[in-house]
Amino acid sequence: MTQQKEPVIWRVIVQMVIIVVIAPFIPLIISARWDWWQAWAYAVSSVLAFAISRLIVARKHPDLIAERARFMDAKDTKSWDKILAPLLGLGSVLILAVAGLDKYYGWTPASNPTLSLIALTGIILGYGFSSWALIENRFFAGTVRIQTERGHHVISTGPYRIVRHPGYAGGLFGYVFIPLLLDSLWAWIPSILLAAVMIVRTALEDKTLQAELPGYKEYAQKTRYRLLPGVW
Repeated sequence: MTQQKEPVIWRVIVQMVIIVVIAPFIPLIISARWDWWQAWAYAVSSVLAFAISRLIVARKHPDLIAERARFMDAKDTKSWDKILAPLLGLGSVLILAVAGLDKYYGWTPASNPTLSLIALTGIILGYGFSSWALIENRFFAGTVRIQTERGHHVISTGPYRIVRHPGYAGGLFGYVFIPLLLDSLWAWIPSILLAAVMIVRTALEDKTLQAELPGYKEYAQKTRYRLLPGVW
C-alpha cells in the first residue's frame, strides 16, 4: 500500500511546484519587470485560488486529490481528451508567456488601470467559480472518463445548478480576462485559441456523459446550459 501511495504523493508535490510556484509567475520571470503590479496580482490570486480550493478538497474529498494526481495513468481516458487536456495546459502557459514577452519588448502600450482592476475582478470571480465546482464535485477528474471504480454519479448541487460544466465556465471566464489584466494584445491570440479548445472539450465531454453516465440526460433537461446561461 505504501509503495502505491508514494508515487502519487511525489506527483502531487511536482504538480504543486509547477502550478503554484512556477506557472503563475511566468509573466514576471520572462519580463523581468518585478514592479509589474498586474502580474503580481495575477500570480497571487492564482496561487490563493489553487491553495485554498485544494485545502478544502483535501478535507472534503481526499480521494479526489489522489484521482487528479494520477490522471496521466488513467487507461480509460477518452482518446480525444488525451490531446485536448494537454492542449489546455499548454494554452494556459502560452497566454502567460506571450504576455511576459509583450511586456519585455513593449509591444502593447499600458492601458487604463481601471480596466486592469475590472479584469482582475473577472479573473477572481472565474477562478472562484471553478474552485466551487472542484469542491462540490468529488468526480472532478483531470481527464474525461467515467469513474466507475469510484461510484461516479451525477452532481447537480452548488454551481452545477447554474451550468452543467461550471469548472470550464469559470476557467474560460478567467482566461479571457488575463490579456486585459496584463495589458497584452498579443496574448489574445492564445487566449482565443484556448477558449475554442475548451468549448470543444466541453461539447465532447457533455456528449460522453449523456451517453455513458446514468441520470445525466435527465440532469441535462433540468440544467439546460453547458457553459453560459441563456446562450449555450
